[in-house]
Amino acid sequence: MTRPIIIDCDPGHDDAIAILLALAHPAQLEIKGITTVGGNQVLEKITDNALKILSFVGADIPVAKGAKGPLLGTLVTGEEAHGESGMDGPVLPPSRYRPLEMGAVEFMREILLSSPEPVTLVPIGPLTNIATLIRAYPELQSRIAGISMMGGGLAYGNVTRTAEFNIYVDPEAAQIVFESGIPITMSGLDVTDKAAIFDEEIEALKTRGPVSVMVGELLDFYSIFGKKMGYHGNALHDPCAIAWLLKPELFQSKMVDVTIETQGTYTRGMTVGDLRTKTDREPNVNVLLGVDREAFIRLIFEALAILDAKVLQASQGDA
Repeated sequence: MTRPIIIDCDPGHDDAIAILLALAHPAQLEIKGITTVGGNQVLEKITDNALKILSFVGADIPVAKGAKGPLLGTLVTGEEAHGESGMDGPVLPPSRYRPLEMGAVEFMREILLSSPEPVTLVPIGPLTNIATLIRAYPELQSRIAGISMMGGGLAYGNVTRTAEFNIYVDPEAAQIVFESGIPITMSGLDVTDKAAIFDEEIEALKTRGPVSVMVGELLDFYSIFGKKMGYHGNALHDPCAIAWLLKPELFQSKMVDVTIETQGTYTRGMTVGDLRTKTDREPNVNVLLGVDREAFIRLIFEALAILDAKVLQASQGDA
């Protein structure tokens, strides 16, 4: 059965790969729409990146722009990791597509109301759009099947010692989402750092078709920051949120009570998990903690091969 989804993103190298992974599996995932949110770069740049990715593979999926920055304060971007464009590396052609006039929250509302079955939200950027939707239209929560998100981490952070980027950018939004009661599966750093692709695998991508080559070039740039930070391998963070929907058996997880720290001097943006045997609150988040890395990478390679064939076939048709 096909699962309807909305991808809320801030492309971003790993966002782009997550979108491609979903696009390669239309029998399992029906992408009803893509919404964008200020995060890895400013809103205009990351929206353009989303449109370029869709155009590159010929996927005419509606894209709506969302929040430019967090609910409170000013936007902190991930330019150090993602570059001036937000998706530095390959030079992609201008998109054939344009964003909708409608904003992201109203677009999501329309999708939720019109879908014959509840829709799964896949936020892989800051949670600003999702929190705004929940606050503006609480009556629509029953139309949300669940949330498969990338963000957080129980053991450590990557922007600060305790906070992961997507949560750090907008902790207040994350607090609203985590306290909403909507079923959440969290792909945080506990699992995403284990979902790494290594240099030899990146090189292998660059010997294949046009989409694989483009992703290899994305990862060439994206790996620079990881190596600077001392990582062995390049973590594919955002694709985990899609991979869990496709093949949950690849992951190990635990139900945990997770709260968001919004005030701490050293811990603002921390996803605080209660791992005690006896707790005073019911677990609210399915936290992914482990992954079969080799099977995960095979899933990525297979998806890109599907898209390679599609793009090559389309180019031969145009010739």
